[in-house]
Amino acid sequence: MAGLMAGFGHYTHAIVRGIPASLAKEALRTNQAEVDLDKARTEHDAYVQVLRTRLGLEVVELPADESLPDCVFVEDAAVVCGDTALITRPGAESRRRETEAMKEALTDLNMNIVEIADENATLDGGDVLFTGREFFVGLSKRTNQRGAEILADAFKDYAVSTVPVLEGLHLKSFCSMGGPGLIVIGSSDPAQKALKIMQQMSDHRYDKLTVPDDLAANCIYMNLPDKGHVLLHCTTDEFPESVKVFEKLKDHMLIPVSNLEKVKLDGALTCCSVLINKKKPDN
Repeated sequence: MAGLMAGFGHYTHAIVRGIPASLAKEALRTNQAEVDLDKARTEHDAYVQVLRTRLGLEVVELPADESLPDCVFVEDAAVVCGDTALITRPGAESRRRETEAMKEALTDLNMNIVEIADENATLDGGDVLFTGREFFVGLSKRTNQRGAEILADAFKDYAVSTVPVLEGLHLKSFCSMGGPGLIVIGSSDPAQKALKIMQQMSDHRYDKLTVPDDLAANCIYMNLPDKGHVLLHCTTDEFPESVKVFEKLKDHMLIPVSNLEKVKLDGALTCCSVLINKKKPDN
């Protein structure tokens, strides 16, 4: 299994998407907080700059679509592992067309495209946690058992286990990977129960890093040439106590990224990019 883990966190490309003006009023949300469109765009630009300039990824930027208020949250439209891309079938009907531009972008990157054709299946990328060894799929308001089965079929090299998501929008609303074999998890009861289920389902013993705030547990881990372990995480403005926990990761390059506006729409850091590792063709 070590061979599979060796490439964990290696990425060359990121797909992101612009923020439509319709985001502020029409994007789906569980609370009614006012969204400042200019701030959301400034925040998103800074996020894209980190990926492109600071981390050197090739960024594919899709244009915003006014008829798709949630389209900036590209993670839900595809699950990419190796050179296979599963185009999802988002649980919210208003978001289904978001997959069209994503499929096109992934086709342009020569990925092997698999699509969900079953109309009984729903799957949001935000419910999919890939650990480098296996997949955990959250069964949530947005993702069902059939969606998880189709994912298992698309990525046959990996075990797939399902985890009930009883609170929060997605599985990754309270957890993410913080490194090879390291799960970052929120401290709430639902988050800790979900972690317990993941540990019971897995043959592997994962380390855990518990942060006080569930939303802060959503971070982006990468392992990049010349940079080593990189973690994009929440800022001190948002979650000061959780940031203190991340500061214990002494061998990671820690990059705080602001998410004050998009979090009002249940958007977390992983939501806004699809990360891809394109192997260089052998000459």
